[in-house]
Amino acid sequence: MHKSDIFTITLPPTSASDLLRTRFGFANTYARLPERFYARLNPTPVAAPSLVKVNVELARNLGLDPQALSSEQGVEILAGNRIAEGAEPLALAYAGHQFGHFVPQLGDGRTNLLGEVIGRDGVRYDIQLKGSGPTPFSRRGDGRAALGPVLREYIVSEAMAALGVPTTRALAAVTTGEQIFRETVLPGAVLTRVAASHIRVGTFQYFAARGDTEGIRTLADYAIARHYPDAAQTNQPYRAFLDGVITKQAQLIAQWVLLGFIHGVMNTDNTSISGETIDYGPCAFMEAYEPDKVFSSIDRNGRYAYSNQHHAAHWNLTRLAEALLPVLEQETGSEEAALASAKEALTAFEPQFEAARQTGLRRKLGLFTEREGDIVLAQDLLDRMATNNADFTLTFRRLCDAAAGLDGDAGVRKLFTEPEAYDTWAAGWRQRMNEEPTTAQTRAVQMRLINPVFIPRNHVLEAALNAAVDRHDFQPFEKLLEVVTRPYEDRPRLEWYSTPALPNECVTQTFCGT
Repeated sequence: MHKSDIFTITLPPTSASDLLRTRFGFANTYARLPERFYARLNPTPVAAPSLVKVNVELARNLGLDPQALSSEQGVEILAGNRIAEGAEPLALAYAGHQFGHFVPQLGDGRTNLLGEVIGRDGVRYDIQLKGSGPTPFSRRGDGRAALGPVLREYIVSEAMAALGVPTTRALAAVTTGEQIFRETVLPGAVLTRVAASHIRVGTFQYFAARGDTEGIRTLADYAIARHYPDAAQTNQPYRAFLDGVITKQAQLIAQWVLLGFIHGVMNTDNTSISGETIDYGPCAFMEAYEPDKVFSSIDRNGRYAYSNQHHAAHWNLTRLAEALLPVLEQETGSEEAALASAKEALTAFEPQFEAARQTGLRRKLGLFTEREGDIVLAQDLLDRMATNNADFTLTFRRLCDAAAGLDGDAGVRKLFTEPEAYDTWAAGWRQRMNEEPTTAQTRAVQMRLINPVFIPRNHVLEAALNAAVDRHDFQPFEKLLEVVTRPYEDRPRLEWYSTPALPNECVTQTFCGT
């Protein structure tokens, strides 16, 4: 590694101990793309940065020293007050459809991509500051982030990672010592976000809207090399790339649905090419199962409701296919053939999504072989849950106990306003389980590895955020983070974290935070 690819934080010694050092090996590639792909600028310094949290495990996986990141100099880097050697801060250009309306220029309005590092797993990761000040893409915004949304993204993204869902990660959060103005005055913060990349469907739309075929090709070649290298070995790499993105999105949305997760703002600029969950704004996990549930305060027509998420993803992927048409045409030889290729690729989304969802539903019910009628059985349960206001997460978790023996039925029945609705369904479920080759205890163990007991429940999350914002008390944040990053473990005396909200605790709306 070249010396220029390393920066070192050195703390002045406060004792006879050795200097504390950490190294970030930057291996930047996006900054080598043409200048029209981004704007080069440094983060805007803040008044008085203070550390909230460093993700120790993630830091180590990236080859970083969490102790040094927590030092005064480390916090200055995480806040944007110090530019690390080897960092090349960029604000990325992209466009996007926001709730169906196309905006030809969006871009990173409050983030800086510091650079890329190679983790210990050999994967390339972006390190980005979110809330780091205005950029040329800010559209008159202040470029800052409030503490509440920063902590929300930290908790929910780390919960998703623990649940096994592809996602951006939170490396650190710092407060800025400054106030920002939204509907009210709020404390400012900066999130350090880690992602496989920040290339979005909207990034391709940015160049397509300008008729920049060379930009589309350059971006596609870059995305293939970074995320879909096998596509480069095919006769039609751009079609193979489109196929790859479609597959990853189908699998991702199925995982959301199987966990009761609602993203809230599935705009094309929030659809990652790498297949990660990105941009946690008004996101939420359902409690009572409602197929048409919406939490986002800005989703007034339910465009991104729970049951619409796979439709939204398909719509977004159609926009990606449209943006790729110029390079598909070069690849296939004609406009007509390119359009046919794109349409053919898009037809794969629904079957892939449905296959992933159905496989997941079987596993959630302890059915590890495939039988005709399984999905009818699963849908019957979901319909009864919807009618009886049954909690999505707890119903499937308590089914683990019911699968182990009849004594477990009592816990599930309590979740239904009419317990007999569960009883009727459970008779058919038990009959189906008798066809499985595994023992009841083995099945229950397997189900507990699939059905979480802990999610970031909205009322618990809001309580933690309010404590941090209103009282500068971060203990509820720390405790909730510890709970949701071990989501599959039954632990005593944590009932509050797994219990649905009381009527006076219900969170009915979530907000974007921008």
